[in-house]
Amino acid sequence: MILEYIEKALAHARYELIEDDEPYYGEIPELEGVYATGKTLEECRTNLKEVIDGWIIVRLRRGLSIPPIDNCTIEEVVRLDQSVRA
Repeated sequence: MILEYIEKALAHARYELIEDDEPYYGEIPELEGVYATGKTLEECRTNLKEVIDGWIIVRLRRGLSIPPIDNCTIEEVVRLDQSVRA
């Protein structure tokens, strides 16, 4: 579910060249604050995947909603009590 969401989000990525040591810049307009840079386009995409993953974790931990992308959603994960062992 999360990997599918990340792949769909990457399909919405917009890239541009900027004046920087890492000239490739990518962002996901639908996901506020999700952007990354890289020395190559592939490095930028890899960094963008990591940013999306971290963004999802932070939003889940804070109880914030995650907007659907192409009808793909991530719902809140219910954490199991760590003290209960099977």
